[in-house]
Parts: sequence; structure tokens; C-alpha cells
Amino acid sequence: MNFFETGLSHLNAAAKKIALDPYEVERLSYPERIIEVVIPVTHDDGSARLYHGYRIQHSSLLGPYKGGIRFHPKVDKDEVKALAFAMTIKTATAGIPFGGGKGGVIVDPKLLSDRELERLSRGYVRALYECLGPLKDVPAPDVNTNSRIMYWMADEYERILGFPAPAVVTGKPIEHGGSLGREPATGEGGFYILQEFLAQEKRDPKTIKIAVQGMGNVGSYFVRSAQRAGCRVIAVSDSKGGVFNREGLDISGILRAKEEEKSLVDFTGGKRITNDELLALDADVLVPAALEDAINDGNAGAIRAKVILELANGPLTGNADAMLSEKGVTIIPDVLANAGGVVVSYFEWLQNQNKERWSEEAVLAQLKSVMIKAFAEVHKVSNNMKVPLRIGAYIVALRRLSKAVQRRG
Repeated sequence: MNFFETGLSHLNAAAKKIALDPYEVERLSYPERIIEVVIPVTHDDGSARLYHGYRIQHSSLLGPYKGGIRFHPKVDKDEVKALAFAMTIKTATAGIPFGGGKGGVIVDPKLLSDRELERLSRGYVRALYECLGPLKDVPAPDVNTNSRIMYWMADEYERILGFPAPAVVTGKPIEHGGSLGREPATGEGGFYILQEFLAQEKRDPKTIKIAVQGMGNVGSYFVRSAQRAGCRVIAVSDSKGGVFNREGLDISGILRAKEEEKSLVDFTGGKRITNDELLALDADVLVPAALEDAINDGNAGAIRAKVILELANGPLTGNADAMLSEKGVTIIPDVLANAGGVVVSYFEWLQNQNKERWSEEAVLAQLKSVMIKAFAEVHKVSNNMKVPLRIGAYIVALRRLSKAVQRRG
């Protein structure tokens, strides 16, 4: 089962639980629009090349399409379609007025100069201009894209439009209409969800051992929050491997090493481990915060953690999810756990539309409120209907989407 098929299986399981109209299930099983573009880019040496890209608009039932744009050599239509579908479920679970979309370009950005990257970014917007807009489709950063690329995209859109429209993308630099609090949003939001879960389970955060796979932006902000709350982070890793200390790692030292662009395998405050060894540690909470399908048929059987907090998109394959659920592992799903990023993207969009600027404290307070409410709704459905949290999240989302279908006809 691929990522999209896994999502559809969760959709069908949730739909069955609430006897959703088959027409509504079918409507959500297909994207509303699949757009493929070819982007010509002139390289610095004068040569030209065509780059292939996608924008998949899955659902606009609850509002404008919303979702990131990734630049990666392995981008393909099926992956983008799956991620667009996941965004529809995520925004509906969080209760924010957006639909789901996703974009990507087949490119290795490491092979491009800054000027070539800018030409590609602006070319993507030119190719998709008619499909984008603050009330149509609002992209954001994703894998290998960042605030600078979002600035280029917003600037190109405004150049064609002829007047300012900063809400056309989110994740922009602060000085160009970005929101304070956007950088920590996904990691912080994920920790708010974990806190709520621990409170429901009547567990003291100070007794919790956590292992985190992936120390990019999301993992880094998550471990900061976990440390502040007194949790013991016993292992972290990056793409090259990781480090483990049963008594708890020096998180300040880990973050300094990351800022200095040092690999965690060289960190001296613990034992060197592989990513597979990290997944098999005796931790209370395992946090996959890196890649899709990180936990799969090959390694799911080795997992000893009783709770998995999905901060990456789709870090468990369908089979791994079923296997671990059967073993009694609680899986806090990505569509809930990592929704903090899109929630603060919504706040950025609101600030742009209303010509406002919120403080970071206000942004994070609002984020916490939205995440706590979303967890409470999902947890209540999960308990009342005796379903896993993932199916609970899909049920919350489907109820909102179903109402929109019925209103529209």
C-alpha cells in the first residue's frame, strides 16, 4: 500500500464508523484538480533546462487549498496527491477554514545556484498564476523550500497581479509579511498535543523518556519544548545517525551542534547509535520527525515505545500502523500532531488579509488554544467510539467535510 492508498484506507474506515454517504466518500477519494507544469529555467552558464512540477488541489470544501511546495529529485504525482489529501484531513481536523493542496518540482536544489533557484521559484508561480491566490490556493514551504523561496513566489505573483497580495503564500520572511511564531509552530504544536495526551493519561512529563528521529526544524523545536517541561530526551538522530544517553541528553549542547552544522554522530554526550537502533529504544514516547515510511514492515516489530507521536508526514506505513496498533501502541497521528505549522500559516494569512501584526506570544497562545481544542475533539471521539486516535481524527475531519458537501450539494 502506498501513502495515498494508506490515507484512503483510513478514510474508508472512518467513513464506515459514521455511515458516511458513499458519494461523499467518493468525492474525497479524488483530487478536484491535478495540474502539471513545465518550467523553463536558464542556467548561469547560458544553458536552458525544463523542470517538471505539480500542484494538486485536493479539496476546497472548507476554504482555499492549502499546502506546501517541495523541491526534491524524487517528487512524483502520487506522493503529491497523497500529501494534498492529508492536508484536507489535517485542516479539517484542526478546524481551520482551508482545504488541502500540495505542490512539488522534480529538482535537486543543491545543484542550483541561488539565481537559478530564484528563476525556478518564480517560473513555478508564472506557470500556476491562474490557479493561485489568497482566496484560491495558498502555498507554503515544505521539503527544501524556505521563507526566501516563499518571498520570491509572493513577489512574482504580486508583480503579475499588479498590486500587493501577501496572503498568496505563507511562511514568508517576517519583514515581508511572515508571522512571528511560524518557525517553532510545528514542533511546539506537537508538544502541546503530547502534553494533552499525557494529562489525559495522568502521566507526569518529568517521568517520560523520549526518543526523536529527525532533528530538523520540527524536531529541534519539539525537544526544546520537551526539555522545558522536564521530559527526559534520551535519544535524537539526523540523517547520518544519532546519540543516546539513558540519563537524558544535554539538549542545549545538541542544539548548539546543530546550529554549527555538526552531525549528531559526533556529539560526545552519549553513545553513538543508528537510526534503526533509535527506533528500537526502550522509550516511553517515540517521535518520528523526519521521513515518510520511516517505520515500516522491516522495523515495526522492533519498536518498544508505547506511544508514537507522528511529527513527520506519513512516518508509518499502513502495515506498520496496523501491526503497532494491534500490539497496543498508541499512535498520535500526523494529521493532528503536526498541524501546528498549518495553523500558524492560517494566522499569517489572517494577519496579511487584515493588515495586522501579532506578537509571538499571541501567536503561540492562539496556537496552543487551537491544538488543545483539536486534541480534545479527537480524544473524545476516539474514546466514545472506541477507535484509534487516527480514526478519531479522520471522523472529526469527515464530519466537518460532510457538512460542507451537504451545504454545497
